Amino acid sequence: MTAPTDATTYPSFGGPTADWARIGAETMLGREPSISPARKWRYEDGLVLDGIREIAAVTGEQRYLDYVKENIDAFVGPDGEIHGYVRDEWNLDHVNNGKAVLSLWKETGDERYRTAALTLLDQLEHQPRLDNGSFWHKEIYPQQMWLDGLYMGSVFYARAATAFERPELHADVVHQFLAAYDASLDPASGLCVHAYDETRSIYWADPATGHSPHVWLRALGWFAMAMVDTLEHMPVDLEGRDRVHANLVALLEAVQRHADPATNLWYQIPDQPGRPLNYLESSGSLMILTAIAKSLRTGLLTGSEWEDALETGWAHATESFLTVTAEGWVNVHRMCEVAGLGGATRRDGTYAYYMSEPIVTNDHKGVGPFLLLAAEMHRR
Repeated sequence: MTAPTDATTYPSFGGPTADWARIGAETMLGREPSISPARKWRYEDGLVLDGIREIAAVTGEQRYLDYVKENIDAFVGPDGEIHGYVRDEWNLDHVNNGKAVLSLWKETGDERYRTAALTLLDQLEHQPRLDNGSFWHKEIYPQQMWLDGLYMGSVFYARAATAFERPELHADVVHQFLAAYDASLDPASGLCVHAYDETRSIYWADPATGHSPHVWLRALGWFAMAMVDTLEHMPVDLEGRDRVHANLVALLEAVQRHADPATNLWYQIPDQPGRPLNYLESSGSLMILTAIAKSLRTGLLTGSEWEDALETGWAHATESFLTVTAEGWVNVHRMCEVAGLGGATRRDGTYAYYMSEPIVTNDHKGVGPFLLLAAEMHRR
């Protein structure tokens, strides 16, 4: 089945009731036995591996766990050194794959995974910080907090605090989320902007607030998923945990107010749906739906309105974003390939910039959330 290049809705394969979890996992095993042939330590590959691990949990398929291990073992050497990792880049993106490493240590007891995870934790313990205590996103973006970074670094941070019996670190995990929310919140919409520059001097920052010019859907998705995943690993009596939970609910309520009413999916720039070129974007929509689904399962959200929103969004996501090939492999369409701020190309965060980034198929930044959501829907 070949997807039309200009269609709004693609032909689906079985609709929302198909076994998308198994279809997704079998696709990765068949189409991408090596998740990174170039052996690059990339956060989006870890995102896919986390999705495969969740599908293994709901299906009981050992082959899926073997796939995760084989792909992590391509990077973690006999002494625990991580191929392609450079600590002093202070890049939060490089920490995300640590979640898979921690899981493998727990499952196997292999000390090389422990060593690798401690290497990543050491980065966080020395990561440069803004004056408000937030981690810099990367050394090349000094004094900047990006919402993406909460997913990349702080979910692992919470898990590592527990795994290595470092309970004192949980207070800093809470602080990362509270500081990021306060720094990025747009009070008018209840949404959070993509990034914040505390110096207010970078060309994309508002000189009064330090905010980047727009809310970006995938940044909201990263942030929402990060809060859900981290709350799962925070001690229930931890000071500030209730505030992180309250911020999650407030953010999801604001995001839900900006959903497309016909599909319960979201636009690339979610608070400007009527502007030319804006489009329903898959990766961020799948992330938001994943956050809702997991919040419902874990009790962070309750209510029939959330159940209805999830079911509606999932049904339309399968129709709008997914096709299946003759081999039985799923394609995930209509995702923004990448979006950032600053850098060599002077990404300015304007509306025109976000509309200029390529719309692609099967980028791991969209495949990973599809797998995570498919696992959650399989549980229901």
